[in-house]
Amino acid sequence: MATLIPTLGSCVSRMTSGERRLAERLEAKLDDDYLLWYDVPMGPSNAHPDFCVLHPRRGMLILEVKDWRLSTLHKIDRHTWEILVNGQTKCVINPLEQARQYAHQVVNALERDPQLVHAEGSHRGKLAFPWSYGVVLANITRRQFEQAELQHAIDPDRVLCQDEMLEGVEPEALQSRLWGMFPFMMRGVMSLPQCDRVRWIMFPQVRVPSSDDLFDSDTNEEAELPEIMRVMDLQQEQLARSLGDGHRVIHGVAGSGKTMILGYRAELLARTSGLNSKPILVLCFNEPLAVKLAATMASKDLGGRVHVRHFHKWCRDQLVTFGQTLPGKMGAQQYVQALVDGVIRSVENRQIPSGQYQAVLIDEGHDFAPEWLKLVTQMVDPSTNSLLLLYDDAQSIYERRRTQQFSFKSVGIQAQGRTTILKVNYRNTRQILQVAAAIAADLLTPDDSDEDGIPLLKPIGCGRDGEAPLIIRLPTLHEEVWAIATSLRQAHQQGHAWGEMAVLCADWKTMDLCAAVFAEQRLPSNVRKGTGDYRPDANVIQIMTMRVSKGLEFPVVALPGIGHLPATGDDEKEAARVLYVAATRATEKLVLGLGGNSSFAARLSAQARTGVK
Repeated sequence: MATLIPTLGSCVSRMTSGERRLAERLEAKLDDDYLLWYDVPMGPSNAHPDFCVLHPRRGMLILEVKDWRLSTLHKIDRHTWEILVNGQTKCVINPLEQARQYAHQVVNALERDPQLVHAEGSHRGKLAFPWSYGVVLANITRRQFEQAELQHAIDPDRVLCQDEMLEGVEPEALQSRLWGMFPFMMRGVMSLPQCDRVRWIMFPQVRVPSSDDLFDSDTNEEAELPEIMRVMDLQQEQLARSLGDGHRVIHGVAGSGKTMILGYRAELLARTSGLNSKPILVLCFNEPLAVKLAATMASKDLGGRVHVRHFHKWCRDQLVTFGQTLPGKMGAQQYVQALVDGVIRSVENRQIPSGQYQAVLIDEGHDFAPEWLKLVTQMVDPSTNSLLLLYDDAQSIYERRRTQQFSFKSVGIQAQGRTTILKVNYRNTRQILQVAAAIAADLLTPDDSDEDGIPLLKPIGCGRDGEAPLIIRLPTLHEEVWAIATSLRQAHQQGHAWGEMAVLCADWKTMDLCAAVFAEQRLPSNVRKGTGDYRPDANVIQIMTMRVSKGLEFPVVALPGIGHLPATGDDEKEAARVLYVAATRATEKLVLGLGGNSSFAARLSAQARTGVK
C-alpha cells in the first residue's frame, strides 16, 4: 500500500470524484515503497499538479486529473482545448501541456543539485533518475478515447483512462499504464539520500531546520544548496499536511519534531486564511521557546497573523487589553497565579471574550495545568474549532502532576479519534539518548492508557551515531566548571559557533559561577535569569536553568553539577525529569559534570561502562 500525503481522509472533501478514485487506486494498488502527494505545492515556483508519484527505481511522475466527459470537449488540439462548462465555452490549456509545464518547473529546480544529476557523459547535468508526466481522464474510457480520435491532440501513451483505473483492475496493469508514460531511454535508480534531497527541494515546508532556524523554508533559487539535506520523515510530513480542523493531540517524545510540526501548522493556517481572519495563537510554557518561535514567525513576515506568547505573558496581555486590574505587589509565584485567576474570572464574567482566535496551538502542553487548558480551549473560535496540543508527559518537569482522573475531555479537549503518537527521537544521537534514558530510567516505562489518556512514551532513537558524552569528575564544582569552559573552547576550535552552545544549570548559584569562570577565560556568554534576558540570535554561550531550556536545542550542551543532584529536600523523580529534558537538548555533543556521589552520578557512572567516555 502506497503512502498518500496528505491522508485521504483529510483531503477527500476538496477532491473531485475522479481525483478521489485515482487516489484510492494508487494508494491501494501501488507497493509500499511508492510515495504519493496530492495537491501539494512543489518547488520554488510552487507548481501545483494534482498528483506526484515517486518511486526509487521508477522515478517521478506528475499527473493531471480531468473529470471531463466526451460531451464536455468542444474543440481540441495540441495546445488548447475548448470545453463546455454550464453551457458556456471555456478555453483551457491542453492538460498534457499543463502536466508538462508542472514537471519541467520541478525538474529545473532538481537539476540545480549536483548530487541529483549525471556528472558526465551525454546526459551530463540531467537528472540521474527517470521523470515524466501524464493525464488521467477519469470519465473517458480507452474505447471512447480512440473513437473520438483524441490521440491527435494528446499522446495516448501518456493517458490513463476511466476503465484502466477501476476498482477491479489488476495492480500490475495499473502500474504498466503509469510507467508506460516514461520515455524508454530513461534509466537510473534513486538512492535514499537522493530521495531526501528531492523532497527537500520539492517541498520546502518539510525541511528540518538547523538550530538557528526552527522552520527555515528559504526558497531562494540562487541560494547555495547544502551538502546534507534533512527532511521530516514520512510520518511527520503526512501528519503535518493532514492536520485538519477540530481538536488534535500529538503525543511525542523529546526530539520527535513536535515543535517543527506546530510551526508548519501555524504557517499554513496563516498563509491560507483570509486577511480579515482572526489571528492564530501559539502558546508555550517557557519564555525562551516563545521568544524563539516569535522571532521565527516574524522572519517569515507572519508576526501580525501568528501571536506567539508564553502562557503567563498571554494572561497579562489579556488583562491589559480588556481593561482588567493587574495583581498588586506579591511574590513571583503568587503573582503569576493571580494573573491566571484574573483571566479565568474575567472570562467567566464575560469581561474577556472567548473565541478570540482562529486557531490555538499549544506547545509543551504537558506543563499546562488542567485549568489552563480549560481556559485556553475557550479561546478557539467555534466556527473553526481548531486546536492543536503537543504533549510528552516524560518532559513534564513542573510541579503539577496529573491525577489519574485527568483527561483531555475533562478540560474541553475533544480529541477522540484525532490523536497521533510520535515515538522516534531525531534530535539526539544514540549515545546522548542512552545517557538521557539512563537518567530517567524509572520514568520511561510506557503506561497503558486509552485514547483520551496521557501515555508516557519511551523514545526510540533514529540510529544516528555521534560522540560519546564527555564526563568530567573533579573534586569541586569550580574545577568542574573550569574544565567545562575548556571543553567548550575546544568545541569552538573544532568549528562550533559560540551560539551553538548552552550550559544548563540546576540553580542560579551555578549559573553565576559559570558566568564568572567564562568571563575569566574570556568566553562570550549570556545569562538568562528573567523575562527578556534570552537572546536567541546572539553568538554567545547561553547560560540558563535546566527548566527553562525546554523546547530548545543546541549542538553542544554542558550540564554542570549533576553529581550534586538532587538537592537536599528535592524529589528525586522530579529532578530526574529535569535532567532528562536538559540532556535531550544536545544534538551533537554532551558534557556532564559528575563530581559528587549522588544517585544520578551512580547511574551515569554505570552508563560510562557501556560507552560514555
